[in-house]
Amino acid sequence: MRLPTKASRFGGPAPWLFAAWGALILLPWYGSERGLAALVTGPTTSAIVAGLTGKPWLLLLVLPLVAATLAVRAGRPKLLAWAAGAGLLLLVVEAFLIGGKGWSVVALTGAFGAGPSQPALGWGALFLALTLSIVLAHGLARQGWCKGDAFTVGALIVVSGSIFAFVGYPIACMLISAFKDNAGHYDLAMFATKLGDASIWGLDCLQSSKSCGVAWNSLAQGVIVGVLSTLLGLAFALVAARTTFPFPRLFRVISVLPVITPPFVIGLALILMFGRAGMVTAMLTDLFGLPRSRWIYGMPGLTIAQLLAFTPISYLVLLGVVQGVSPSLEEASQTLRSGRWRTFRHVTWPLIRPGLANAFLIAFIESLADFGNPIMIGGNFRVLSTSIYFAVVGAAQDQGQAAVLAIVLLVFTLAAFLLQRLWVGRRSYVTVSGKGDAGVPVPLPRGLKIACLSVVIPWMILTAAVYAIILAGGFVAAIGSDNTPTLKHFVTAFAIGSGDHGWFLSGSAWNSLITTLQVAVLSMIPTAALGIVTAYLLNRQRFAGQGLFEFLTMMSFAIPGTVIGISYILAFNTPPIELTGTATIMIVAFVFRNMPVGIRAGLANLSQIDRSLDEASFTLGARSGLTLRRVILPILRPAIATSMVYAFVRAITSVSAVIFLVSGEYNLATVYIVGRAEFGEYGLAIVYSAVLIVIMVLALIAIQAIVGERKIGRRPAAAERTSSLDRVAEAS
Repeated sequence: MRLPTKASRFGGPAPWLFAAWGALILLPWYGSERGLAALVTGPTTSAIVAGLTGKPWLLLLVLPLVAATLAVRAGRPKLLAWAAGAGLLLLVVEAFLIGGKGWSVVALTGAFGAGPSQPALGWGALFLALTLSIVLAHGLARQGWCKGDAFTVGALIVVSGSIFAFVGYPIACMLISAFKDNAGHYDLAMFATKLGDASIWGLDCLQSSKSCGVAWNSLAQGVIVGVLSTLLGLAFALVAARTTFPFPRLFRVISVLPVITPPFVIGLALILMFGRAGMVTAMLTDLFGLPRSRWIYGMPGLTIAQLLAFTPISYLVLLGVVQGVSPSLEEASQTLRSGRWRTFRHVTWPLIRPGLANAFLIAFIESLADFGNPIMIGGNFRVLSTSIYFAVVGAAQDQGQAAVLAIVLLVFTLAAFLLQRLWVGRRSYVTVSGKGDAGVPVPLPRGLKIACLSVVIPWMILTAAVYAIILAGGFVAAIGSDNTPTLKHFVTAFAIGSGDHGWFLSGSAWNSLITTLQVAVLSMIPTAALGIVTAYLLNRQRFAGQGLFEFLTMMSFAIPGTVIGISYILAFNTPPIELTGTATIMIVAFVFRNMPVGIRAGLANLSQIDRSLDEASFTLGARSGLTLRRVILPILRPAIATSMVYAFVRAITSVSAVIFLVSGEYNLATVYIVGRAEFGEYGLAIVYSAVLIVIMVLALIAIQAIVGERKIGRRPAAAERTSSLDRVAEAS
């Protein structure tokens, strides 16, 4: 079988093979101390030059490229695939076999001595791996893989390779340490002892006033927060999409404000309101004589803080799902004399099941992985994330114990993932087809509308109170004790000075703010792109190992941020991939930690889009890449906006994932805020948080304006005729 001479829409193998030769001959093969970002200032020695001047194993990479070139000229796709695959395998083996101080395998050191050494890989190796992956995709596609679609095969290879490199490999490095003692030797008995420790699985809370193990605490907390945040998010989505709620702009802004706030700031605001010396506590004591208590510290306060933080995520996911329900189906139900309640129970509710399941899964995993709220307001209520943190930075410094706790967390996540798939099942939830839908959304049943409003309005009032504390706390001397207005905190953080050379940024927060915005913008687009492409592959393609592939995409979301940070240090502190101390490692961590939200939002929306749209595009001669770009992506604008908003916001507000990754040169806003809070400078921490909130609100509006809104061809109800600025929350 010969390769077609006409290049496909994916570009054909020849240009990519030419680029692979360029990566081997021209680009710097090894990185510099500044990481991959130092393309211009890094070393200029290519693989060929390095191979001729002391590293001969690099010359072996020429062989697969020669074979691939001959395969293209001879039109032999099988040889092309084998050559590209062999090149990738050889690249990986050489990278991991030869480390910075000799052989990476102890057995080889004993047999051959110290052996050769090499520094970390650079741009040449990265581009060679990418180009060979796409050449491999062409070779497999021409043999009939994925119906001969090179885009689909290439996307699977690139996404899978990225996940294994930046999710599977770091987590494997972390988990392997669970089986090692402090000297680095494997000890299975020690692992079993740590795994069965009473601090993890103890049930003393059922018999006494003592607390249960951290595993049961985390599981109970995750289930409660997952269920309540999903119900609250659904109530917000129903009110936004199916009612004529007054002040829609205020509603949409308040509903998403908590997601753009560092979580520990919400905990701090709750302490200032409901703590023993809090403003609300003092007022209740003065008016009603209620005794002061510490009820806010522990599970009750942690639940409120996490609901404030995670309900907006459920709302963003569910809003697009509720809007995607076909009004014609609801009208048909009422035509058959079904009331509003029956229509909602038997038509609307079943169609939004994928969104409910995805919202619960995200909230449950977020609760398990949350670090900021438990460390701020958890009190003596210990959970897995904080236990992992203290296992690493505490007096014991037991990295193996932290890894054991991470394994427990993975088990919980896998169980939630399987239960979610079981509940959703394999039923069809298609509501968006190739035909126009002129139906008008059916109003909510009166009882359901009253129930939703009775929950939404008090929750909005609480949210507004929390944000009043946050916005006002930075502009008073000491919130709660000395409310004298002042700008000293703002000036300390964001002062602009002048000198002999002109104006300059003299405030202490400027460096961390600029770095944070750069990292957030650079991580936002690849996060959304990888998330949507992965969702498309999972929903529209069938391939071996699809279940494992989907679970791997959620793994980085399930692991606590502290573990992600530690695993990245273990994996990327030494060759072959050395990124610690650079901005690149923070961007990579944010991309693969936040990507699952884009995947879940994309899956929730794709489950409503009829495959006949894809089939019509294929019938007109378009392949998967063009179909995704011209047909699917315009309908997936809510999911794209959700992914971009979430990626940008989490890159700014995340603490646990990067607290071990920042350096003196690259510090982030949240780490700066935590540092100020540790020294008791709450005014400075709060004013910085207020500035971040304003920046992220503006970013929400800008992202929504750039992405736009999907048009499904329905007749809008009067309740939904609002301006685009009123739809800030439609960033879902």
